[in-house]
Amino acid sequence: MEYVFIILVLLFSVIIHEVAHGTVAYYLGDPTAKYAGRLSLNPLKHLDPIGSLLLPLLLIVIRSPILFGYAKPVPINPYNFRDRKYGTLKVALAGPASNFSIAVFFGILIRVFSLPINSGLGLMFSFIVWINLLLAVFNLVPIPPLDGSHILFAILPDSMWELKTALRQFGIFILFFIIFFFYPWIALIIRWLFLIITGSSFSI
Repeated sequence: MEYVFIILVLLFSVIIHEVAHGTVAYYLGDPTAKYAGRLSLNPLKHLDPIGSLLLPLLLIVIRSPILFGYAKPVPINPYNFRDRKYGTLKVALAGPASNFSIAVFFGILIRVFSLPINSGLGLMFSFIVWINLLLAVFNLVPIPPLDGSHILFAILPDSMWELKTALRQFGIFILFFIIFFFYPWIALIIRWLFLIITGSSFSI
């Protein structure tokens, strides 16, 4: 039952993440996601059979220290943005910001009501906080195809096009390297943020 809850939290967290991208894009002048019906919390609009269900389930079954998942990316056309310079950056930040906001909200509930994080409602909220912190932090890693790469590319000058090209070509390999060799550092950041927000220590 615990695993089912974790998958459901992960599923809806990645959906909110994608809807946040599309919503900010819409307010910047790009209706692509709206016309595609993706500004909805209906899971059927966003489900990716592998990234939303099979991958998280497999990671849980094999007791992997890494828990991750994704939904279908929301379609966006940056040429429609009113803010051509920073529009892509704003849209990229929206996803991690939505997950961080969820983590802070439920984390404050844990702290304010002194909920025990190892049982009952406190444990459920702890899963929500942890998973959303994981999505926020991991997606800020500046490697394609993560949101952090769009933020990095928006900041880098055009003269660094060779670096951008290299990251696009080899980003997926760099990403796997980071996942397998640097995940403990990412988990350390998440534990630190969890402690700051809730006042308690926790780890999945």
